Amino acid sequence: MPVLDPNPQNGQKKMLLVFGTFLAIFVLIAVIATIAAP
Repeated sequence: MPVLDPNPQNGQKKMLLVFGTFLAIFVLIAVIATIAAP
């Protein structure tokens, strides 16, 4: 499976969704860590 998808419409949207989910989880962990820290 090539890194550059021949169909960027679906592939790029899926990649953006995965990246957005990862970023959201990272921010959520950072916020929880900040709240948990005294």
